[in-house]
Amino acid sequence: METRRSWSRDELLFAFYLYCRMPFGNLHMRNPEIIRCAGLMGRTPSALAMKLTNIASLDPDIINTGRKGLPGASNADRAMWQEMQADWQAFALHTEAARKLFEPAQSEHTKSEEAALVDDFSAEDRTVLSTVRVGQSFFRNIVLSTYDQRCCISGLSVPQFLIASHIVPWSWDVKNRINPHNGLCLSVLHDKAFDSGLLCIQDDLTVCISPKLKAFDDPFLQQALLQCEGARLRLPDKFLPDPAFLRRHREEIFQHG
Repeated sequence: METRRSWSRDELLFAFYLYCRMPFGNLHMRNPEIIRCAGLMGRTPSALAMKLTNIASLDPDIINTGRKGLPGASNADRAMWQEMQADWQAFALHTEAARKLFEPAQSEHTKSEEAALVDDFSAEDRTVLSTVRVGQSFFRNIVLSTYDQRCCISGLSVPQFLIASHIVPWSWDVKNRINPHNGLCLSVLHDKAFDSGLLCIQDDLTVCISPKLKAFDDPFLQQALLQCEGARLRLPDKFLPDPAFLRRHREEIFQHG
């Protein structure tokens, strides 16, 4: 039996990282990923699973569907939840640093890839690029995993064709660049249509197609995109798309006609 001990900040960061990437139904001690990560942390699978369900009790997206986590969230859990919501970019950097402590092999692989890509840049540029890449990777991993690796419009599940799409573009809103509530998992085709304003999402989370797209007489377009009009998004169990972001996309990007 694990000796009861307080959770360090790095352990909490790693646990929050895992929570962000795991569906609610997978937060149990029999999950192989929880077993693996608990071993890396020197904790039991039951202790890690309990911490993850404690975190779930703080998540409005979980609570609002009538589901419940365990009621044992600590003050440190609550503080970290607020920290995460307040600054996603900083939180991504902190979780990446914590992950390197527990998953050094994977981190070394990532580090070597980054080094190869930024070798010709100055030290300052390398730091900026590395920060951006950590944020992008964090955003992509969370968005794709919470949508169960499926396009939320078409249901396509081929990883090579999936994009973690920003609702409000990356360049428009620095604060929400890697906020997963600003993300949708879309196929390459649907991402392009969404990004170009040829497709938007209504308040009731149904798809609306631009009249400009409907003007094309193309059989493939009809099958792949036009028939999606009125379809409801396949939603994740957490990090739901923020209605304010969807509204801004409709008002400032969508091509109404």
